[in-house]
Amino acid sequence: MLKPFILGVFVLLLTNTIAARQHQPGKPDHMQHKFDDPARFAKSFDDPARDAWQMPARVIDALVLKAGMAVADIGAGTGYFSMRLARVPVSVLAVDVEPAMIDYLKKRAASEQLSNVTPVLATATSPNLPEPVDVVLVVDTYHHLPNRAAYFRDLRKSLKPGGRVAIVDFRKEAPDGPPAQFRFTPQQIQEEMAAAGYQLAASHDFLPRQHFLIFR
Repeated sequence: MLKPFILGVFVLLLTNTIAARQHQPGKPDHMQHKFDDPARFAKSFDDPARDAWQMPARVIDALVLKAGMAVADIGAGTGYFSMRLARVPVSVLAVDVEPAMIDYLKKRAASEQLSNVTPVLATATSPNLPEPVDVVLVVDTYHHLPNRAAYFRDLRKSLKPGGRVAIVDFRKEAPDGPPAQFRFTPQQIQEEMAAAGYQLAASHDFLPRQHFLIFR
């Protein structure tokens, strides 16, 4: 009878610690950036040279997806991962907060004849998923999310039983990416996800510029 109580107290303390850390006065908890010009960002997001370090095929293979699954690509941008995921094939919710990106994703999915891609307009506090999914993929977007513990705690209701959250984000030593203050160690990410009620299920080290952590 005591163990659930102790676990509950631990999670509460961890949540409060994370919240305090994320809301230090004068120190933002996330990186704010506008991505409202898809044509401009497509030049870097979809640059063929990105494949060498992003290794999209290996990332998707590591997700162990099965045909018929539903995947949410949060921070889909111009669709670098969304369009690749759609060819697995799985049902893809391409999620972004920028209306211009949503329009771009709709046109790109139509031009590539990928009817299993559904663009979804999100908010800063919710991905607005219209249905539960098996996997959530968050690539180079984790550091843009405010109040992450609350964000991923709320996301749990949009995961199917056994659902997973895969986070790919920049290492401290990566040659490019966000400013140093918005680069997190695996331990920091695990602490925030634990505060949201997740456990680390897998960790992959093959990406040269990014951490790759999968949570349940």
